[in-house]
Amino acid sequence: MKKTLAVFVFIVSTIVVNSQTIYLKAFGNPNDKPVIFLHGGPGYNSVGFEATTAQKLSENGFYVISYDRRGEGRSPDKDAKFTFNETFDDLNLIYKKFNLTSATLIGHSFGGIIATLYAEKYPNKTKSIILVSAPLSMQDTFSTILNSSKSIYISKNDSVSLNYINMLEKMDKNSIEYSSYCFSHAMQNGFYHAKKPTIEALNIYKKFRTDSLLIKYSSKMTYEAPRGFWQNEKYTTLDLKDNLKQIVKNGIPVFGLYGKDDGLFSETQIENIENLIGDVNLIYMDNCSHNLFIDQQTKFINALKKWTE
Repeated sequence: MKKTLAVFVFIVSTIVVNSQTIYLKAFGNPNDKPVIFLHGGPGYNSVGFEATTAQKLSENGFYVISYDRRGEGRSPDKDAKFTFNETFDDLNLIYKKFNLTSATLIGHSFGGIIATLYAEKYPNKTKSIILVSAPLSMQDTFSTILNSSKSIYISKNDSVSLNYINMLEKMDKNSIEYSSYCFSHAMQNGFYHAKKPTIEALNIYKKFRTDSLLIKYSSKMTYEAPRGFWQNEKYTTLDLKDNLKQIVKNGIPVFGLYGKDDGLFSETQIENIENLIGDVNLIYMDNCSHNLFIDQQTKFINALKKWTE
């Protein structure tokens, strides 16, 4: 399907591998700067970015490609392996389909892990990577969630929730159950939402009540993906600091966008990322949480324009 808006187009397409399809959508002029959006999860999809931000980004000089990973969102595949190599193979097919020799990778949350590992393995195909609310150490993120949650429960004298935290702290920190419970506390305590959202963000979030695509997919999870990536890649134990050092050493620019209201990251974690990529390459935004491309959409787009000049 193709729809023309001035010089801008969007194309809904797929790639087919072993009779399974991977959902793709491209926005903008193919002659503009190519960027590929890697969504969060594992188990999520690119709908939130696609329905709110992709078109606007394309109108600012980018050829924007978004897709749902194999076995996630709109790319169902009962035989998905949920491995990094499978994900890299699919990314390479996307490069081939759109005749890309290199591209900037926008890695949101878990997508930042994918972007980092891909850039390390395929430096010649990676023009730059932009980490958006992306963890370098999952265990650091879990610790941040638990410490912050504990402080909240203490302030509320919530003995029931404190007991759950005490049980969590005694669990195997490498288990998928531990990570799932940590993220549950993050959601329970509003760690994914800006405390004082901007007018711009509030207007964008209104679409989540009216847009049929967002209504259907914005909270939809594919639960095979987290367990699959945990079984095959132990993603909850990853620490990517050395990987990021190697990418920077290879001469690939790395940028970071993080929100000050994002409860998944402590100031120490942000400082660690800043030390690795350089302070001029990181923006730590006010009135902004995990969905940074919505919470501060204009600043998000302006940062990408500046970093890809």
